[in-house]
Amino acid sequence: MTNENDPKDQDDVADDWAQALQEQSSSGMSGDFAAGAPHFDNVDSAPTTQNDISMVLDIPVQLSVELGRTKVPIKYILQLGQGSIVELDALAGEPMDVLVNGYLIAQGEVVVVNEKFGIRLTDIVTPSERLRRVSKP
Repeated sequence: MTNENDPKDQDDVADDWAQALQEQSSSGMSGDFAAGAPHFDNVDSAPTTQNDISMVLDIPVQLSVELGRTKVPIKYILQLGQGSIVELDALAGEPMDVLVNGYLIAQGEVVVVNEKFGIRLTDIVTPSERLRRVSKP
């Protein structure tokens, strides 16, 4: 992860942009293309799947593991203090939900490795099941 305040990271980003601009100018791209005008050379050659997926591999997403849920009134939340117990709708021993950007992608069980918590995936949600769940009202 880069830190915008770190001068080394800023130099790396500047170097990446300089390299990209150099590649653009050396590839003979016209100024119109760089300004956003459509460019349709090589329409017949479709990009490979590997090239398509590589474009999104570095996009950060929010991965979370959900232990359970509950609904409580605000007055109950305001009364919470250290040592308070909040009852969840999940039963002990039930699989935990693994969510990416709020969408269920898997379920698993809690494990401890080197004194750190983790989750062992036990069930992966199929793409068709994910679509079905997203489209539910």
